[in-house]
Amino acid sequence: MTARRDVGDFEAVIGIETHVELQTASKMFCGCPVSFGAEPNTTCCPTCLGLPGALPVPNEQAIEGILRIGAALGCELVPYSEFHRKNYFYPDLPKNYQISQYDLPLCVAGRIEVDVDGETAVVGITRVHMEEDTGKSLHVGEGGRIADADHTLLDFNRSGVPLVEIVSEPDLRTPEQARAYGAELQRIVRALGVSDAKLEEGSMRFDANVSVRRSGTATLGTRSEVKNVNSLRSLQRAVAYEIERQVRLIESGGAVVLETRHWNEDTGVTTAMRSKEESQDYRYFQEPDLVPIEVDDAWRARVAASLPELPATTRARYRALGVDARTASTLGDDPALVALMDDAVAAGADPRLCAIWLTGEVVAYLRREDVALDATPLQGAHLVELASMVGAGDLSATAAKEVLAGVMSGEGGPRGVAEQRDLIQISDAAVIEAAVDAVLADNEDAVAKLRAGDPKPLGFLVGQVMRATGGKADPKLVSTLITARTAG
Repeated sequence: MTARRDVGDFEAVIGIETHVELQTASKMFCGCPVSFGAEPNTTCCPTCLGLPGALPVPNEQAIEGILRIGAALGCELVPYSEFHRKNYFYPDLPKNYQISQYDLPLCVAGRIEVDVDGETAVVGITRVHMEEDTGKSLHVGEGGRIADADHTLLDFNRSGVPLVEIVSEPDLRTPEQARAYGAELQRIVRALGVSDAKLEEGSMRFDANVSVRRSGTATLGTRSEVKNVNSLRSLQRAVAYEIERQVRLIESGGAVVLETRHWNEDTGVTTAMRSKEESQDYRYFQEPDLVPIEVDDAWRARVAASLPELPATTRARYRALGVDARTASTLGDDPALVALMDDAVAAGADPRLCAIWLTGEVVAYLRREDVALDATPLQGAHLVELASMVGAGDLSATAAKEVLAGVMSGEGGPRGVAEQRDLIQISDAAVIEAAVDAVLADNEDAVAKLRAGDPKPLGFLVGQVMRATGGKADPKLVSTLITARTAG
């Protein structure tokens, strides 16, 4: 059973094409470096500029990357594959064709499962194939969009970057499912280590094919393709808008036309860009400058053996350790967090406490300081030591957060940081008892109310003891002592 969005008598049918730039040292068919943010037109050569006489040479690492993606999605890795020329004209495509794959892709017939509100949808993967990325058009003018541009500049640094296209079956039915599908793909790609899958930098982006049909019918409606959506939130919003637009259009007596549409994040609407091309419009033919690719059994076995634990398996494993579903999902989103979590648990950390720290304080620190986890000295053993100190009453929960930040900033191990910052809790029971007695003697009115059955003064009295001890007393012990001394 799959969740469905309420669109009256209509049902949405959604398929998604996902483009993923691979993290290879060089481009797909030449030796130019792959780098984000370089000065325009500084990482290109005659091959990626499409100059006469320049011949392509396939990048073996990129081929390996697409096979790993296909295997992770449960695809068949085909024994024979070919490159094709996809012919079309656009200013950022210098050859006037794109080296791609057509009827003989590398990977076919996979599947992926996504969960939305406790319901699972199975989404078929039609194909996973390789192509080269295009250049980038920079529209100069108000708003940075082509309609408002004074002129357009072309940057060919991205031209020829290895690009994987993952094409889903039209099995999605709601915007929420579309977002969940995109998120799971991103997790899988990151877990494989073949791409950083950064939506904000364009290394992963979506084209959503959306149509609607009368509920209970099997015939597909005319689709519109929303191009180059670059965030999960935008994917959900764009699909939702397009569903509602098409339903309104049909109900008003109009007809949906086959076209490509642009999503405007600011206005929250899609607008027509151009009529939608069909495969025959691209005049595909086999790339004459590249030989076919043959994937034998040994290669397939090597690819299968190279796969890491996939995010769905990781989430299930953490759930079995007692971690709640939401925290397990957050951990599974980041391979670096998974590695640290596993390191800590292997060293003896409590899985639930460790997961809370990682998804809470650790993630907050990384965002606040704008650093990557592997750029900090934090290790699993640190989390074990920190948990031990909290469990032994040497650190309060609040102080533990401060100590954790100190460890991540390079101040040393948990005990060293706690001692240096004077955060070790008072463990001498006699000292705490004396502080409690002094506070009770100075606050007779609060004590009287507490003895009369009013629980409100308890927090006040605990706070007074914590202030008297410089925040170093164990608040639970303080509360227990006050309750015992005011009983009856």
